[in-house]
Amino acid sequence: MNSAADLQKKLQQTADELVESGAERGIQTAVYRHGELVADVAAGTADPATGREVRPDTPFYNFSIGKGATATLAHVCAEKGFFGAGGYDTPVADLWPEFAAHGKERVTVRHALSHSAGVPGIPTGTTHAELCDWDTMCAALADAEPWWEAGSAVGYHAFTFGFLVGEIVRRATGRALSDVLRTELTGPLGIADELYLGMPEAEHHRLARLEEPPARAESFDLNALPDDLPMFKAAPKHLFPSAEFGNRTDVLAADIPAGAKTSARAMARVYAAVLGEVDGVRLLSDDRTREATALAASGTDQLMGNESSWALGYALGLPDNSAEPDLDVFGMAGAGGSWAGADTATGTAWAITKNALGDLSTVARMTEIVRNHA
Repeated sequence: MNSAADLQKKLQQTADELVESGAERGIQTAVYRHGELVADVAAGTADPATGREVRPDTPFYNFSIGKGATATLAHVCAEKGFFGAGGYDTPVADLWPEFAAHGKERVTVRHALSHSAGVPGIPTGTTHAELCDWDTMCAALADAEPWWEAGSAVGYHAFTFGFLVGEIVRRATGRALSDVLRTELTGPLGIADELYLGMPEAEHHRLARLEEPPARAESFDLNALPDDLPMFKAAPKHLFPSAEFGNRTDVLAADIPAGAKTSARAMARVYAAVLGEVDGVRLLSDDRTREATALAASGTDQLMGNESSWALGYALGLPDNSAEPDLDVFGMAGAGGSWAGADTATGTAWAITKNALGDLSTVARMTEIVRNHA
C-alpha cells in the first residue's frame, strides 16, 4: 500500500471512530503534499435535523481559521504590487487615510498582519447587526485608540484582524473583499464554491450545522463567566464564538474575515498554494512565501497572557501550546476545535473542520497521523 493510500485509510478510520464514539458529529480532514491532494476524508452528519451527511465539499463555519485565508489574500495582493513600493511596510493610513486617527499613522501592513497593530478590540456595545455591517466596523476600527504603540507588543486581534486586513485589501484594490477573494484566490485555485467570507444565503443549505455539546455548553455558560476574562477584552460576551453565533443567517452572509465558511479541502489547498504550485497555479514567489511564513513578531499576548509567535498573518507552531513552537509550521486554529496550516519543512498542508464545537484534541490526533506519514 502506498503512503498516500495508507494516510487516507488511517485518517478515514480515525474520523469514523470519532463519529461512532460520539466524540464528533461531523468531521473533515484534508492533506496536500507538495501541491498534490493525498487525503480527503469526510465522516458523520452535517445536519442532524435532516440526516444530511458530511461530504468533502461540505462547507463549515470555522472560527478564526479564516484569518489564514484573509492573510493569504493579502500576500497575493502584495505579490501583485497592490500595496505599492513599500509593500508590507506601507503605512495603513496611506491606503486608508481615516485609520490615522488617534496616533495610528505609524501602523503598517506588517503590523496589521502580525497582530502588533495595537487595535485588538471592538466596541463593547457592538451588536450582531453592527458586526455584520462592513462600513460600521471599519469606521469603528479607524476611530479606535491604540492599546499600545505599533510594533511594540503583540496581542490577538480576534475580530479586528479580519476587518483591518480586509479593509487594507479593499482600499488597495478598489474592490469589495469577497470579489477580490474570488478573483485573486479562490477562483484561480478552483475553490470558489467551497471557501467564502460572506456566503450567499442561497448557499446556506450546504453548510454543516454547528452544535454545542453539553460539556462545552456548561463550560462556556456565558451568564456564569466573569466579565473580566481576557477573551472579553476583544469582544463582548454576546459575540462569543458559539454554535448559535455560527449558525446565524446574518453572520453567515456577512463578510467577517476573521472566520470563514469553508471545507477542510479548500483551506488545505490555500495553504498548499502558499507553499508552492498547485495544479499549475502559483500564487506567491519563493521569496514571498519565505517572508510571509517567517517569524515577524513574538512576545506575551497582551490580551490572553500566553507566549505567542506570529508570522505575517499566521500563528507559528502546532496548536499544542508548546513552549518552543516549531517555526516550520504556520497556520491558524479556530475556536471550537478546527485548524488549518502547513509545514514548510515537509511541504505538507492540512486542515481539520468539525461541527461539534470543542477543544483541539481531534486536531491533535489527526495532526499526529499526518505528521507520522510526512
